[in-house]
Amino acid sequence: MKKTRNKTGFTIAELLIALAISGILLAAVAVAINGSVINYEQNEDIFKTINSARQALFRITTQLRTANAADPNSPSNQCTFITADGENITYDFRAANKKLYLITNSDGQEYLLCDNVTAMTFTKNVVTEDSLIKVKSVQINMTVASGNVQKTISSAAVIRRNLK
Repeated sequence: MKKTRNKTGFTIAELLIALAISGILLAAVAVAINGSVINYEQNEDIFKTINSARQALFRITTQLRTANAADPNSPSNQCTFITADGENITYDFRAANKKLYLITNSDGQEYLLCDNVTAMTFTKNVVTEDSLIKVKSVQINMTVASGNVQKTISSAAVIRRNLK
């Protein structure tokens, strides 16, 4: 009489195939997670850079709106004006180090407002009133970069003291 055994379980070949398939699936999941982490870090960096630039633009436009006067002869990378408090200040973009500075002209102190700035221009709209050249408004364009992502943000401010 022949004895038959009930075979239960997996053979070594079946286990190796299952292990190979599991390894391929785990590798695919690891690549997807790694891509997500890298994308998150890049998005966080550009968010911080743009947020810093927006805060700097908000500060500049707020001070310009209440300024007593602005210098129409300052170069396009600078904006010099007298604030409502009577303080003489300059916002200065330096392309060499890609930074925007606030300079208090009374004591020459420099404060870093924003870095990662690749381009910035202050376009002054001037008018002549009573033989005086006055800046009516300033258009500001700022380009910031983080990694290989560049974003340009713009703002404008009308100097209210010059309005009639």
